[in-house]
Amino acid sequence: MAGINWISDFDWEWGRLRVKKTGAVVPFSKAIRSEVLTWFEFYFAVRRAPREPGARFTIAFAPDRPRPWYLIWPVLRLAGARFTDDAARADVVMQFEDVTRPGPVAPPAHARGRLLNFACNDVSKSRVTAAFEKAFGYSLAVDPATHIGEAVEKSEENGAHDGRIVMCPTSARAGCVYQRVVDNRVAGRPELVEDIRTPTVGGRPPVVFLKRRRVSERFANANVEVVAARPEDVYSQPELDSIAEFTRLLGLDWGGLDVLRDAKEGRLYIVDANKTDMGPPIALPLADKLDATRIMARAFRAFVTGAAQTDRGH
Repeated sequence: MAGINWISDFDWEWGRLRVKKTGAVVPFSKAIRSEVLTWFEFYFAVRRAPREPGARFTIAFAPDRPRPWYLIWPVLRLAGARFTDDAARADVVMQFEDVTRPGPVAPPAHARGRLLNFACNDVSKSRVTAAFEKAFGYSLAVDPATHIGEAVEKSEENGAHDGRIVMCPTSARAGCVYQRVVDNRVAGRPELVEDIRTPTVGGRPPVVFLKRRRVSERFANANVEVVAARPEDVYSQPELDSIAEFTRLLGLDWGGLDVLRDAKEGRLYIVDANKTDMGPPIALPLADKLDATRIMARAFRAFVTGAAQTDRGH
């Protein structure tokens, strides 16, 4: 897992950097610099942390190997995995490419290990919405030409954070989807909204992150606080079963979901899914980051080795 030149992943420009793979532009502001320092604190803590006991397993990736800022990296580190470029010798082979529609990615012809995420080749908003509606049995999408009132307009692309509220009826913009506005304000704290970030392993969440931000920044990745929680304290069993069905429909063996609960009706809405999610959330305290990562590491290890998992607590 060592020795990768991360600098080559970026084009450095005056006051900002551009991610070559995704085209995302990150302004190198004071806030971003602070987040980078916080992330490095977690990175070095993970490198020092003991691995889970037991026999180690090997994992290969196609077409890309994840960098340490992707959540799968610290999870694998604590799970005791070894990275390899030889798929023929890997116990696990994972499809990994940080794009919305990688297209059909065939597993390496010589791969003999367990295959993950090779059926997940589209995490666009429209595909996520269709899978959600089939799994949960109610709608999220709206037709902007006929809907009356507010709607959320957002890009099809994964991780764009470009959502905005528009008034309907209106003309649809190319490359955008339209969804109902979910009232996910926090009970007793109406100035905040709450996203339930839900990592999943084999369709089941080992831990969830309650991400809270100001209503005025509901579509930004600007959390004022993050709390780790047990899935069973957040979701009912029927909801967990529907989440598992959603991941099955999407072909998502490993990934993260953005889930909202409507404060008025109590229903869940999965508004985004990511097969290359980053994390844990920066705003989560370091000790909680490490605890949550270890919980996910145990779940991932149990999933790929077939071992029974009994400890899901913090």
